[in-house]
Amino acid sequence: MSVLRRGSVHSNNGAVVLVFAIVAALYFTRDILIPLAFALTFTFMLTPVVTYLEKLRMGRVLPVVLTVLVSIAAAGWITWIIAGQLVDVASQLPTYRQNIHSKIETLRNRGKGPLGRAADSAKDIGREISGPDAPAIVPAPSAQNQKQRNAPKIVGPPVPVQIVQTRTNGLADLPDFVKPFLAPLGRAGIILIFTIFMLVKREDLRNRLLRLVGLGQLNMMTQALDDAAQRVSRYLFIQFLVNAGFGMLFAIGLYLIGVPNPVLWGVLAGIMRIVPYVGTLFAATLPIILSLAVFDGWLPPMLVFLLFAGLELIIGNFVEPWLYGAHTGISSLALLVTAVFWTVMWGPAGLILSTPLTVCVVVLGRYFPQLSFLHVLLGDEQALEAEAQLYQRLLAMDQPEARAVVDSFLKGRRLIELYDAVLIPALSLAEQDRHNGTIDVAHEEFLFLSINEMIAEFSEYHSVLSSPEEEGAAAREPGPAVQFSGRILCLPAHDQADEITAAMLAQLLEQEGYVALSFPHGTPPLEMLALADPGIDDVICVSALPPYAFAPARMICKQIRGRFPKIKLVAGMWGFAGNAEKAKARFERYQPDRLVTDLAQALEQIEELVSPPRSDELQPESTIREPELQVEKSRSTPSATTHGVLLYLSVLLEENLNGAGHVSAAPDVHRGLRGLLQSHRDPVYG
Repeated sequence: MSVLRRGSVHSNNGAVVLVFAIVAALYFTRDILIPLAFALTFTFMLTPVVTYLEKLRMGRVLPVVLTVLVSIAAAGWITWIIAGQLVDVASQLPTYRQNIHSKIETLRNRGKGPLGRAADSAKDIGREISGPDAPAIVPAPSAQNQKQRNAPKIVGPPVPVQIVQTRTNGLADLPDFVKPFLAPLGRAGIILIFTIFMLVKREDLRNRLLRLVGLGQLNMMTQALDDAAQRVSRYLFIQFLVNAGFGMLFAIGLYLIGVPNPVLWGVLAGIMRIVPYVGTLFAATLPIILSLAVFDGWLPPMLVFLLFAGLELIIGNFVEPWLYGAHTGISSLALLVTAVFWTVMWGPAGLILSTPLTVCVVVLGRYFPQLSFLHVLLGDEQALEAEAQLYQRLLAMDQPEARAVVDSFLKGRRLIELYDAVLIPALSLAEQDRHNGTIDVAHEEFLFLSINEMIAEFSEYHSVLSSPEEEGAAAREPGPAVQFSGRILCLPAHDQADEITAAMLAQLLEQEGYVALSFPHGTPPLEMLALADPGIDDVICVSALPPYAFAPARMICKQIRGRFPKIKLVAGMWGFAGNAEKAKARFERYQPDRLVTDLAQALEQIEELVSPPRSDELQPESTIREPELQVEKSRSTPSATTHGVLLYLSVLLEENLNGAGHVSAAPDVHRGLRGLLQSHRDPVYG
């Protein structure tokens, strides 16, 4: 155990060191990685077009060049139109000078309005509450100030000082004008070169990356590359649709409000939303400022703000998390956190590329075990399965939230699915912790009590059939439970967990129409069976919850086979993941008739076990006597309620006989109850 813990600690330390090394490399090599990341994103966008042109037998270089040139021309054309429209809007602003001046005066003289007067009144009240102002203490003049006061005063206006720069020609100012544009142009040129190279040599780059990882990881790396490509492509396509929809709705709203150039602001808003969180604010600022200048009142600017805020709240908080999370595999919180991380690392470029980069990181964590924690932290998959959530909430003694987990899983599902997929696995986790000594008695009792309460509440639960046709067919055709005249006795193999699973099986059998009885643990099984007095038509089910219940289950099967060698016996090894036939062989010569591993399989096997033989399998004499036997059985078989009451009273009297010797009438009553039970059953055979 210590070796395993030491190995896990070393692996975790290695993963942490690897993450810090990757973060440092991303930060110090950002001047190279930022153009490379943009080029890779453009490659994902342009590859479908290049592939289509290549199918027209145009070669490789010509489709790449045509696609890149057309993309640059389209981007330049859109930029030119938007810039021209913005210049026109700026040139029209002087015509709205009067509105701008009146709003500035309103803001400057805000103290004369109702709000300003209310603010002044609040200030006066605060000043009165704080008390009268103390007289200001004027410090005595120092000796130096006294000398300056006695000095003769110089009369005359001050002399202004102005620094005049010498005029230079236009060529001398050219470097200062061009310098701010050199860095973006240089980076754009690097991105263009990288994009063309990746489009031309994309297969060669893929093969080199596969060779770098190693031939032994060829399958895993191929799946990772395909997964990353599909997710990034879906993200870019969905982002285009979302931004286009946002711009269209924003333009329609501005048109209805009456803001000039609504199409321009809609297109600009759609384009600026490429920059998460920041671009939308910039795109909304311009139409708000324009509405302030164009309209006389304050209502249209407020409507523009409300329009932008409403669209952004709906799309940003509901539409985008739903679409991006479902198609990129990233949780909504991870999108926000990674946007901040990439912005700190790479600045505005990191903010634009945050989602595609995070997609690649999640894919790496999904396919590489050393980085699996990234997939757990950033992915949108459920962190804990339903059984783990239920077990954790029961360990925390939070019964309402545990019940919420159960109710959430049960929506649209059958009760047997809840038992097989949630409750029994949660009990298995509890059994493992109990045998390992990591759960105390209080938590164990609370867990068992809570699950027992859930099972009791589900006693009246009935699964909804899938269609009215199936419901009508089920009502018309009687099932095997109606034709079966025996009982199904569910015995726990060892402990309380086995008792709970036996109660689940009995409950499901009762809902199917069988007469089922479940017994508590602690009493020897043969004593419980002696009280139940099993007959020739009964079925005994031994309920055992692995991993520590196999030996008790085999022992009980051995005892039952020794006492009732011909009775139908079913062993339930709930959640057993191994080979059922090999597990059945471990019972040696005391094998059960059926060995099942889940409740659904148990219902199927019991139905098959108790189903009457077909007409072609029946012998002539049994066919002749069948109505007589059926009438005899119907006369001798009690109802489930009557038999359950009699059995319960027998158990109570048995306890009184063992613990309270002063009850003198108990033995006679006990013998009478046993006679009632035996009078309705066939004799025990052996």
